[in-house]
Amino acid sequence: MKWIMLPLLLATAGFGLATQTLAAPAAQPASVAQVPATVHYRSATVDGVKVFYRETGPADGPVVLLLHGFPTSSHMFRNLIPTLSDRYRVIAPDYPGFGQSDAPDHTKFAYTFGHYADLVDGLLGQIGAKSYAMYVMDYGAPVGYRLALKHPERVSGLIVQNGNAYEEGLTDFWNPIKAYWADGSAKNREALSGLVTLPTTIFQYTDGVKDVSRISPDNWVQDQALLDRPGNKDIQLDLFHDYGTNVPLYPQFQAFFRDRKPPTLIVWGKNDKIFPEAGAHPYLRDLPNAELHLLDTGHFALEDKLDEMAPLIRGFLDRNLGNHPAGAAKN
Repeated sequence: MKWIMLPLLLATAGFGLATQTLAAPAAQPASVAQVPATVHYRSATVDGVKVFYRETGPADGPVVLLLHGFPTSSHMFRNLIPTLSDRYRVIAPDYPGFGQSDAPDHTKFAYTFGHYADLVDGLLGQIGAKSYAMYVMDYGAPVGYRLALKHPERVSGLIVQNGNAYEEGLTDFWNPIKAYWADGSAKNREALSGLVTLPTTIFQYTDGVKDVSRISPDNWVQDQALLDRPGNKDIQLDLFHDYGTNVPLYPQFQAFFRDRKPPTLIVWGKNDKIFPEAGAHPYLRDLPNAELHLLDTGHFALEDKLDEMAPLIRGFLDRNLGNHPAGAAKN
């Protein structure tokens, strides 16, 4: 099946860089100066694989686990992390094949969402994170929800950002991928090659964004450099195929929501064509007390809506994390 991308959207998005003259910031009184958060960049070996992760915050603080999407890494959380670092122990890993983690040959390593959940579970065990609120986005949703099925009692809360758990969220964009799930032929596999190219990476960051000047080009430059590593295309194509194994688990994910009723904040870029708004509303069937905020942006909402999202996320965590049985546990 031929994969049809959206080149016209990219051509009209307008990626020119405007020259600006910036005034020097006014001096601030010493009493209001902000001390940058200390972020540690660490790695752990889990089942023989190096897993990179970012960590900040008090060692005994409630854990907030940040699970990234495709095609990025923990880099997507770089601006959110400092806003939580004073009170929360923030942990943001890179999955194998992404970011700074190892990327073993796909013929010798199982690039599956179940394997990712096991590796994240192993990492958390090594570093002593016994309970956690999870921020799940894109691929982070099936990784996080599989982790929740393994240890439902450990989940103290959910922050959901353009991460699917309902078939309503798998709209027309997914049709070529669904064809690959049904028939993993070389033809259907190769039809998805456009998803790992630079135009698609730019599209994911800019489509649905009202002011593209707020999106740093460093995002797609970094992501594409990693996608273009030898062998990485096959890693990503393996994952596109394995994503189909998440859909049969949706009823189990939904049962977890109903049975455990974790405090939940939904902050969703409503203009996203990959995980559209249609995937956000069904959460309220199983989590009627969830807070739902639809943001006027696209797939990577943190890139241009951090100023709106950070207060929502911080307020949600401050209200809920310490009051939830798992959130009250020592880590």
